[in-house]
Amino acid sequence: MDTRKDLREFLATRRARITPQQAGLPTYGGHRRVPGLRREEVALLAGVSVEYYTRLERGNANGVSDSVLEALVRVLQLDDAERAHLYDLTRGAMTAARARRRPARAAVRPGVQQLLGAMAGVPAFVQNGRLDVPAANPLARALYADLFDDAGPSSAGRPPNLARYIFLDPRAVEFFPDWNRAASDAVTQLRAEVGRSPDDRELRELIGEITTRSQQFSALWATHDVRWHTTGTKRYHHPVVGDLTLAYEAMALAADPGQTLITFTAEPGSPSQQALTFLASWTGSATRELAGRDRTSQDRSA
Repeated sequence: MDTRKDLREFLATRRARITPQQAGLPTYGGHRRVPGLRREEVALLAGVSVEYYTRLERGNANGVSDSVLEALVRVLQLDDAERAHLYDLTRGAMTAARARRRPARAAVRPGVQQLLGAMAGVPAFVQNGRLDVPAANPLARALYADLFDDAGPSSAGRPPNLARYIFLDPRAVEFFPDWNRAASDAVTQLRAEVGRSPDDRELRELIGEITTRSQQFSALWATHDVRWHTTGTKRYHHPVVGDLTLAYEAMALAADPGQTLITFTAEPGSPSQQALTFLASWTGSATRELAGRDRTSQDRSA
């Protein structure tokens, strides 16, 4: 990733969305060449020279202080996710900071695998910053059946990946009734990961692959939007149980930097709860049937 370019474009897109009125600047009418703030206006409001801010927006973050970054957070009205992304980009633009980065843990620990297995009535999976899903319990696999399909776009020896599924698998449009929201959520999470891990080769390859194959992804990627997704609701249209609305919680695994446990629950007594219960029952029956076939095959071989 070109972190300097990302920093430049992130700052430019953030100031373009802030009008002088939103920033508290007087307006005197007349035509403005840019819809948002000019560079000199951002510099004025942040208390730095125009030359200093221009150098920063061109991607030169050497020597930038936290006080300047906080001033930009205030002027550009950044939320918590955007603030963290700004810090990641400025630190990533410095060679020394990038050299200290450690790759995220790739494997899922046995203890986490055991936890997933114990959550029999709750769909749950582990997700990393690239939106790979290296581990999931049976109910999550049943819920996201197409994602774990060996014939899907996440096959070829690669772990299932939510971004590939959303943008490259046509079945995702039917599975996610709010496909536009799902697509936007995936891109904003990948943008945040780029700031945290600019030297991640697999992340670069993933983004390059989807960019060349999906115009929708390319358009969303160009917005430079970032968001955190720690809690909320998602709607699904499942081929077996129909429509579900599930609440999700995303919990970072403290012992495994870069990995997050995602769980889904339905409101008690709701149609979604009934559908989830049926899916769990259907999944259990299918698993038992498959296990029976395996035992029969082994007996015949013996």
